[in-house]
Amino acid sequence: MLTAFWPSENKVNTGVLPFDPWVVLCASALMLMGFVMISSASMDVALERNGTPYFYVIRQGIFMVLAIIGACVVWRIPIDFWQRTGHWWMLGAIVLLVAVLVPGIGREVNGSSRWIPVGPINLQASEVAKFCMVIYMGGYLVRRLNEVRTSWSGIAKPALPLGIFVGLLYLEPDFGAAVVLMGTVMVMIFLGGMRFSQFILIVSGALALLVALIGAQPYRMARLQTYLNPWDDPYGAGYQLTQAQIAFGRGDWFGTGLGNSVQKLFYLPEAHTDFVFSVLAEELGFIGVVLLIVIYTVMVYRLFQIGRKAEKLNEFFMAYITYGFTVIFAGQALINVGVNVGALPTKGLTLPLVSYGGSSLLVSCAMLAVILRIDLELKKKQLTGDSPSADKSSKKDIKEQEPAYG
Repeated sequence: MLTAFWPSENKVNTGVLPFDPWVVLCASALMLMGFVMISSASMDVALERNGTPYFYVIRQGIFMVLAIIGACVVWRIPIDFWQRTGHWWMLGAIVLLVAVLVPGIGREVNGSSRWIPVGPINLQASEVAKFCMVIYMGGYLVRRLNEVRTSWSGIAKPALPLGIFVGLLYLEPDFGAAVVLMGTVMVMIFLGGMRFSQFILIVSGALALLVALIGAQPYRMARLQTYLNPWDDPYGAGYQLTQAQIAFGRGDWFGTGLGNSVQKLFYLPEAHTDFVFSVLAEELGFIGVVLLIVIYTVMVYRLFQIGRKAEKLNEFFMAYITYGFTVIFAGQALINVGVNVGALPTKGLTLPLVSYGGSSLLVSCAMLAVILRIDLELKKKQLTGDSPSADKSSKKDIKEQEPAYG
């Protein structure tokens, strides 16, 4: 069945799988675990809010089907297409981030305007922005690689589009997405060959900026103080974090059993979205937590291996976007787990492929599809000796048509 999606121009009769089996297996396991935990965590909330316990279960099932179909479509797109159109994706993302702030277009929830209603799906602009920024940065690093490695100007030029993205995310506000995006771009530039001393200076500047942004908003300072000692106000500002910690404590080694969580019964807010990991810890215990983390670790390791293989074969655009997408997966997973266990201040970031939400799932599957396409094209190159990337003349055209912003 899977071979039906093998692009005809890439058929090589070698018995080699057209995808990395470990990535597909891990992603499938995470999606299935997420579906099960969302079903468990959301039924009581769905019954109270929507009159049926299966409201979120049905929607998540539809999201999964759409995400899989979308991933199959994206997987068939040659990587050269993304390299040639990277600047257009960046401009499209900026339009989305502006549109979400326009009254009547953007949808406000809990004081944040982050979503654009598109039929039955609320499109989260920040999720699309992450995908588009990585595609753009991958192309930029290929075009300006020597400049990035030898001068400050090559590092400073991406600051303009990144600053626009971060500024618009700050206005939503979506501070968590801004942090992930900044971290991803910095790691991509560092892996592109930036000197370590420059990297330290930029990280220091970014941390100073984040501290300033936190201090500029009283509610963020309150969150930081709550994070330092949530039990000072367990029924007020520290409520969500203390309830998450209670869930972990109840889970013990083997959990209370699937469906037996108490914290999901209106004690733990956002139990099926940002804090689904706490419900998993309560119902499946320490064993379930370790299993989930191991699956993420294996998937991230395999994704980095694909990026490393692309770099060794001098397919730098493939390598950089693989690294970028992998950093997003690893970063969001680490932040979400850190927030749930109380190691990081509360932030509204989903657990990739696990938390409820159509935008996050669709974009995550699209990222994985691009990486799997990269794996396919690298295998073809290794088997046939032909480069699937743009040839020298097309790369020259890309350089000549390079937009003024880099």
